[in-house]
Parts: sequence; structure tokens; C-alpha cells
Amino acid sequence: MASINTNLQALQAQNALSVNNRQLNSSMSQLSTGLRVNAASDDAASLAIGNRMQTRVLSLNQTIRNANDGISMIQTADSAAQSLSESLFRMNELAIQASNDTNGTSDRTALNAEFTQLQAGMTSIINGTTWNGMSLLNSTATYNYQVGANGANSSTSDAVGVTFTSLSTLSALSASGVGTSANAASAITAVSSSLTTINSNRSAWGAAINRLTYAADNSANVSMNLSASKSQLMDTDYAKTTANMARAQILQDAGTAMLSQANQQSFSVLQLLN
Repeated sequence: MASINTNLQALQAQNALSVNNRQLNSSMSQLSTGLRVNAASDDAASLAIGNRMQTRVLSLNQTIRNANDGISMIQTADSAAQSLSESLFRMNELAIQASNDTNGTSDRTALNAEFTQLQAGMTSIINGTTWNGMSLLNSTATYNYQVGANGANSSTSDAVGVTFTSLSTLSALSASGVGTSANAASAITAVSSSLTTINSNRSAWGAAINRLTYAADNSANVSMNLSASKSQLMDTDYAKTTANMARAQILQDAGTAMLSQANQQSFSVLQLLN
């Protein structure tokens, strides 16, 4: 039916243009942002799931940084402990040498001077070993490294606790030095005891480093898999979206042409009146 008041063909063309325009805008938004879901109206369920995944990924990445910071802190103490051990190795040599009665007074004086210097060096190492302003060898303290991302559901197993035992007494392990055979013999015992203390600490630190390394690696794997899942859910499929945009552009051009044709029909009705 030919009508002037209601141009059904034009209304249909306008509706098709509106739909195609929304599809075109959606495709352009997806291509420009790289995200398939840019608003809740795009896919509310995927947006909620994707946001939860993103929160989890960010939390896991922070636990990786926490673990690496903990490893760095422990390695700082361990490196200093290695220096202390090297000093004690030399001090043990000096004590054994000084305990031998083939040494004269001047010899023992020279040996004692080096022994005393090594003690002073140990004091400097113990007092100067810090991490982020915290003394690691001059006081006894336990530090917890949070490597779990479970929040309120976390348990004590999510934190790795490491105790740093004060080694301040090691620098005075043999205050009398090695100036005499008797003092040298006492120093041998003291040095051996000090090495045992250091080795015990380093053993615990090594175990903690291994645990933190495992935790960081595990978090990295979980984060990677979650990121891949989130990408499948949220990211733009460029091949598919480009094809959709091309289709929408063609339909929009065709719709514009058809709307123009539909509008011409109203003028054709006027020709009937002439």
C-alpha cells in the first residue's frame, strides 16, 4: 500500500541502520581497546568473571614480588655469614698456628694482631648487615613473608617465617686473643663453636630460600594460566572482530542507500496526485 503518513520501508531501513551502527561501534571499540568486553552491557557474566580473574592475577604477582624480596633479604644475610665464615677459617688457622710452641713471643704477637683485626672486621660485618633499615645479624627477630593470595581465607601456611639469630657475640668469641698457647687453644674451641652457629643459621636460611623460590614459581605458573584464561574470555579476537566490522560497514552503507530509496517512495506517491 502506498502511504505518505507511514513509510514502512523507511522505518525498516532506519531500524536496520540503528542495529548495524551499534554493531559497528562495538567492533570499533573492541578493536581499539583490545578487549571483547568493555562494559557490562557487552557481556555481564564474562565481565564479572574476568574481573575476579584479574584480581587474582594481581594478587599472585604481588606474592611473587613478596617472595623475591624475602629471598633478597635472606641472601643478604647469607652473603654476610659467608664472609664471617671466611674470617673464622683464617682465625682458626691463626689459633692453631699460635698454639704451636715453635712460635716465639714476637711471632705470637704478630699472629694475635691479625686475629684481633679479623675480630674487628667481623664486628663491622655484623653491625653493618641490614636490609631496608632492618638489622639482620645484630639482633634476633622473625620475619614473615606473605606468599599466599587467599586473603581472609589464608592460613599460617601462606606465610614463610624466617628467624635471624643475633651473631653479635661472635665478634668477641675469644677476647683474650691468641697471644699465648693457652689462649690459642681456647680460641680454637671458640672458633669451632662460632662456625657451628653460623652453619646452623645458614642451613635454615637455605631451606627458607628454597621454599620461597618454590612459592614464587608456583604463583607464576598459576598467574600465567589465569592470564591465559582471562585472555580467552575478555580479549578481542581480531580476525573475527575485523570481519564483523567489515560486514557491519557494508550493511550500513547498504542500509543508507535503502533508506534513501524508501524516502523517494513518498515523493512517488505525490506524482500520483498530479
